[in-house]
Amino acid sequence: MSDSAAPSLLVRADSSLGHVTLDRPRAINAVDSGMILGIAAALDRWERDADIAIVLLDGAGDRGFCAGGDVRGLREQIVAGEAVAAMEFFRAEYALNARIAEYPKPVVVFADGITMGGGIGLAGHAAVRIVTERSRLAMPETRIGFTPDVGGSWLLGRAPGRLGEYLALTGASMDAADAIHAGFADLLVPSERLGDLHHALITRADPQTPTEIALLFDETAGPSSLADAREWIDDAFAADSVTEIIERLRARPEPPASVTADTLETLSPTALTVALAAVRAARGLPDLRSALAQEYGLVEWFATTQPDLVEGIRAQLVDKDRSPRWQPATLAALPRDLASTALAHRPATPLWS
Repeated sequence: MSDSAAPSLLVRADSSLGHVTLDRPRAINAVDSGMILGIAAALDRWERDADIAIVLLDGAGDRGFCAGGDVRGLREQIVAGEAVAAMEFFRAEYALNARIAEYPKPVVVFADGITMGGGIGLAGHAAVRIVTERSRLAMPETRIGFTPDVGGSWLLGRAPGRLGEYLALTGASMDAADAIHAGFADLLVPSERLGDLHHALITRADPQTPTEIALLFDETAGPSSLADAREWIDDAFAADSVTEIIERLRARPEPPASVTADTLETLSPTALTVALAAVRAARGLPDLRSALAQEYGLVEWFATTQPDLVEGIRAQLVDKDRSPRWQPATLAALPRDLASTALAHRPATPLWS
């Protein structure tokens, strides 16, 4: 049965399964305001519907579940002097991230293919997080002069060892095994079996839970490259600052360590410094809502005070010249109190009223 839905969303009820499909395959299902509000409306309706027992989120097409949010639109608003108004999108998005985490009915997500940024916000906080052999998960915000958000800092802060710092600063992509090891996913189901799992969720026999059903299709993910790299990652990314992290990477004998150092030296010094502090601060926060509130303040700080966000989006997604001009251009030129100033920023309107 099809329900009315926002553009770019397919919302329907299949027996006791509420099913939302992100339907912008040409944009790898990147989410906009209408999609965020449409998903929230479906969750509100199904929470009151006694016939709906499970909610499934997936994406149309075979390229990915969700490539992120509409950061081009964010850049346009900032350039037009509407940075504070742009925060309304983040308020709605973060409220949805928390809603998924706290939803009273199990939310299952098929994070098949590319799942990054805003896609992590939808998938990473669900009750049952399914990845496939095609999955590629990442929080690549530093590559556009930004910091992990959508609750990403909460997930990163709880990854084993110093993987959270590594993933936050580098924006490195995780395959299924890596995502499960890092705590971003729960089970690997082959992409060719997702249809069967979907059918099983509809025709489930009580008292089977969604996790029990998914386990029937689960396959061993195999070795995680992140797990294998923990020695040099944990050593380098335990350092107190980004400068020291790079120094430790240069001193390591493993070839990937020097490559990682090269990567960090191309990224926004401001974004790297704030992302490192944000993940470490999130590690000490009590819950996801607290992490989202911290991220919300950081988003406004970047949008209203820092040129690197606009420049990073330009270089990566608008002009695509991949030659951002960061301000400041070096770690040495950053104010000593940059991270503490960013974390202390209080948004004009609090996230949680």
